[in-house]
Amino acid sequence: MSRDRAVGVGLMAVSIIVILAYAWLVFFSPYAFLVLQLTAFIAVAGVLGILAWVGYALATTPPPKPIEEIEKEIEAELKRLEEEAKGQSPGQ
Repeated sequence: MSRDRAVGVGLMAVSIIVILAYAWLVFFSPYAFLVLQLTAFIAVAGVLGILAWVGYALATTPPPKPIEEIEKEIEAELKRLEEEAKGQSPGQ
């Protein structure tokens, strides 16, 4: 059996076991309400945590240069290269 296949079978087995354990906790244990509360909290906290991370990234990332500024830099560089090319003679 290849390593990838073994990992796949292991993940499948663990997933099924966790699903069964979660089903038992939700439907048959005396802690069903607590399990549901924890599940809802973890789901909401996860989504809001990702949203906070995106907000932080947007707030701390500097804005890109305007297109006009980039165009001016490219034009200046092209002029500099043209002047260098004119200044050199073909024999050098």
